[in-house]
Amino acid sequence: MFLCLTVIGLLSGISLALVYQKANPRILYNKEQELKAAIFVVLPEAKDYVLLEKGEGEEHIVIYKGVGDAGEPVGIAFKANGVGYAGNIGLMVGLNMDYLTLSGIRILDQLETPGLGNRIKEPEFEGQFVGIDIKPRIEYIKNRKPDKPNQIQAITGATISSDAVVKNINNAVVKVLKAFSREEVTSAVAPEKSEPAAPTEAK
Repeated sequence: MFLCLTVIGLLSGISLALVYQKANPRILYNKEQELKAAIFVVLPEAKDYVLLEKGEGEEHIVIYKGVGDAGEPVGIAFKANGVGYAGNIGLMVGLNMDYLTLSGIRILDQLETPGLGNRIKEPEFEGQFVGIDIKPRIEYIKNRKPDKPNQIQAITGATISSDAVVKNINNAVVKVLKAFSREEVTSAVAPEKSEPAAPTEAK
């Protein structure tokens, strides 16, 4: 019995390793494409973007400078991550070049409760962040309509998830504004970026 279990475990491990080796390039490629698509969702006026980054390790900050037809800056996009009710909530955030209002958000990753917390990815919730003021800080309110330009309405029964999204955005905004001034972003020119190669099937 012990020998049989050992052999089964060994074969299962090898099978999982082979499946991971074959599937991982495709997973990474799809995630990269999803991230790129999210940039243009939160920066609807952008026709292209350039990547800007600073720092190393935990202080490494990456932003995507959206540019229009004439190469003019139309806003910046950046990722925001943090713990929600059931796990990490990752989103792409768009900030207008006035550095005062958001141009939109897009939920990228979430494991929130189906029918409750996972409603943060619905257009009705995401749409509340278009044009919202980031100063003094974005706030959420419950059971009533927002009456201030920096407020959004929390999802009924999913306050923790709504609060997590707001906190993630606020925390990311503070870090990005500290690292990249408006003047610096406006004048910055990034190196040409290369498109990731499509994954090839493992042989």
